[in-house]
Amino acid sequence: QVHLAESGGGSVQAGASLTLACVVSGRAFSTWDLTWFRQAPGKERSFVAGITWSGGGTRYAESVKGRFTISRDSSKNTVYLEMTDLQPEDTAVYYCGSVTTRYGTIPITNGIEYWGQGTQVTVST
Repeated sequence: QVHLAESGGGSVQAGASLTLACVVSGRAFSTWDLTWFRQAPGKERSFVAGITWSGGGTRYAESVKGRFTISRDSSKNTVYLEMTDLQPEDTAVYYCGSVTTRYGTIPITNGIEYWGQGTQVTVST
């Protein structure tokens, strides 16, 4: 059974940094493209970042480019989201998601097959 488990959320002040982690289990780690989405109160879940099966390709939402970095560690079956210069508008529940890879160089960021339970990030002024 595939399972994704996020951790690393918290409450911080504007300008701070946080790193989220998501451990993926139940199937070979290399068979997944992996993504981070977020959902703010009253809004729909939206794409944040994605990474290919190999880690060689990444994509970011415009709102986080230059501040967030997605990476993956196959030795730990874990995908990370390093977030810097956090702002109040980054406040949301952050979810990791997995989709079966097509072994491409651009991460698949739709048709997510599995989701984690989410981790809350709150940024105050």
